[in-house]
Amino acid sequence: MAQYEHLPIYKQALDLAVYLEKAVSGFSRYHKYTLGADLRKIARHNITLIVRANSETERLATLLALRYSLEELMVCLRITKELQVFKSLNSFVYAVDLTLQLSRQNEGWIKSLKKLPEHSRIARSGVQS
Repeated sequence: MAQYEHLPIYKQALDLAVYLEKAVSGFSRYHKYTLGADLRKIARHNITLIVRANSETERLATLLALRYSLEELMVCLRITKELQVFKSLNSFVYAVDLTLQLSRQNEGWIKSLKKLPEHSRIARSGVQS
């Protein structure tokens, strides 16, 4: 199994998940079990995708799934903003900022994979012709 605790993207995704767990506990009962549950679930799913991508030889599909999952998280955060679910605007801004940073790191990871020539990708995955 590949190591993932050292990855900055993993650390930041974990920080976001923990932050959202704490923030959701302050939501009203109605929002805690609807939007809050969605936020928590997506944040945990993002961590799973990062761990999976780090251990796979063909990472691109998983990183693209992470891209869509982060966008889904951003949409949920925008809905919470419109409904004024977060206790303060600063809490919302912090969650969005962490999500944007994760998206940037994910895009960088995707770009680095796309820059590799095809024969390098095959050599790195251990496939012999």
